[in-house]
Amino acid sequence: MRRVAAAVALLLGLTPVAACGPDDPAPAKAAPAGDAAGPTADGSAAASGTAAPTPSGSAAAPRPDGSITVAFAGDVHFEGRTETRLAVKPPEQPLGPISKTLSDADLAVLNLETAITDRGAPESKTYTFRTSPKALTALKDSGVDVVSMANNHAVDFGPDGLADTLAAKDASPIPVVGVGHNAKEAYAPYVTTVRGVKVAVVAASQVEDITNQKWRAGANKPGIASALDAPALVKAVEAAKQQAPVVIVYLHWGDEGKACPTGPQTAIAKKLAAAGATAVVGTHAHTMLGSGMLGNTYVGYGFGNFLWYGTSNYAFSNETGVTTLTLTSAGKVTGEVFTPATVDGQGVPVPQSGAAAEAALKRRDGLRGCTGLAPAPGPAR
Repeated sequence: MRRVAAAVALLLGLTPVAACGPDDPAPAKAAPAGDAAGPTADGSAAASGTAAPTPSGSAAAPRPDGSITVAFAGDVHFEGRTETRLAVKPPEQPLGPISKTLSDADLAVLNLETAITDRGAPESKTYTFRTSPKALTALKDSGVDVVSMANNHAVDFGPDGLADTLAAKDASPIPVVGVGHNAKEAYAPYVTTVRGVKVAVVAASQVEDITNQKWRAGANKPGIASALDAPALVKAVEAAKQQAPVVIVYLHWGDEGKACPTGPQTAIAKKLAAAGATAVVGTHAHTMLGSGMLGNTYVGYGFGNFLWYGTSNYAFSNETGVTTLTLTSAGKVTGEVFTPATVDGQGVPVPQSGAAAEAALKRRDGLRGCTGLAPAPGPAR
């Protein structure tokens, strides 16, 4: 296993992009920045009656070197073959054995690609997804600390479905970013303190589809944060940087089935890096893409499917894993470790080992070739 871990370190210039259902085909963690419930539109803790979400690394003591670890994974659905994961009982976690990798990180972030509702008429699209508010609890129980819902399936069931989704967000046991009652809230960062380090998480969707056209949040309109409005997203990241030295941007981006980043992806990554983002990562392609360093900013162009509702016709759509970064208190990336996994017949991400893990790491390393990114630092020693 040490050999695999070493290989992981070498391969870490690449990260997978997760998929949104094809439209067209342990230790304690992070403490909220405030002492009340959930983030408000300005990113501070909300003074509402809901329970304050407390990421697992928050209450933990600072490390001697002041570093923290942040884990990322791809797209999650509790739909189809994975709906039964909402009913699993401890000690099993809804996301399966890879939950330990998420729990071991000080902060863990992924994408929930579905509306949270049992109401509403489906939008006019090929695939629509829905789940219950139990999904947010299931993710918390699996070691996830922050959930992005800025994607092309967050508003699959119209205004009623969106109203329910926002109600679920307001009552969520963990922070939800990238969707809101208005643009201010949708673009707002979730700000928390992890082992003494301030971290802000922002999310937006760059997918050009009906959701981004019809359900983009506005001044007085609920919806998702859009990366198609680059100035708005850059402004949000710049504002987040004023609140925290570590700024994570989680995007829904890329072309489905394409293992290389698109022009729009590379363009927005450069703008967000210039705005001060520590890491720009995301999902949507149903296959992994490369990752590495863009100057001082870590970029992960694609994490692949993670907890996946059904089969896919895209090559390598079952490749997945968890990418864990080590960051300094000033936001410098000092280490990257990739834990390879594969989506099994029940849609669950299962960690790989031995020769399978070595092969997955080698392929992941090769994905960086078309990204223009430099290799990321290996694991901290």
